[in-house]
Amino acid sequence: MISALRSSVIAITAALIAGSAPAADIASFQPIGFSADGKVFAFEEFGIQDGSGFPYSNIYVLDLEKDNYLPGTPYRVRLDDEKATLAEARRQARDKAEGLVANHGLADHPGEILAFNPITEIDTNPHRLRYRDYAVIPPVGEPDTLTLEEIPQAPDDRCSGMVEKMAGFRLRITEEDGKPADLLIHEDQRVPASRGCATGYRLAGVMGGAATDRSPFKVALVMVLSLGFEGSDGRWIAVPVKAAP
Repeated sequence: MISALRSSVIAITAALIAGSAPAADIASFQPIGFSADGKVFAFEEFGIQDGSGFPYSNIYVLDLEKDNYLPGTPYRVRLDDEKATLAEARRQARDKAEGLVANHGLADHPGEILAFNPITEIDTNPHRLRYRDYAVIPPVGEPDTLTLEEIPQAPDDRCSGMVEKMAGFRLRITEEDGKPADLLIHEDQRVPASRGCATGYRLAGVMGGAATDRSPFKVALVMVLSLGFEGSDGRWIAVPVKAAP
């Protein structure tokens, strides 16, 4: 009796998981690296598109001084074939980016993941990360804290009637080297069209390193949650961590 009940529960659970898995298109994240001077950063996001089931891979290469993409990027690949593999989409994207990655030596400077907060994490604050700048034991220096605030906005013409609200975000340093701070890193004036119908955000990680002159650099990883075909889509953006003038 117990075995039969347990088997039924397992079967029902498996069916629920199987039925719900395609409804979420939360892209995976893979860092590629920084240039030696810390001025360029590249990463890949990849996954299976909800609705279509098509594999995709996007590689972003950012100029961290200008807070903008390098010319000719991002590199985007989507294979419009349900039989196509994710590995093939990723290979094609990597092939497109190979020259730029090599020219900037990005694979030679992978950087450090200083904090990471995936959407599967339950017990952490999705809008706050507290971390140290160096991956050493015993620890060196005092913590920094990044805080993300969502900025509600009315849906634009593209998204009106599809979502009740849209959102931009504001990013601040609220603790620096263990001391209270209030330094503005980024603030949206409007939601860029590239984010789709963005409805929320998650402060998903921090990466950093040191340039050849030993000056430190960091980027915040932000997950954009937007209206998808069968639920919320999750895509990644990187924000240079330096105080706004």
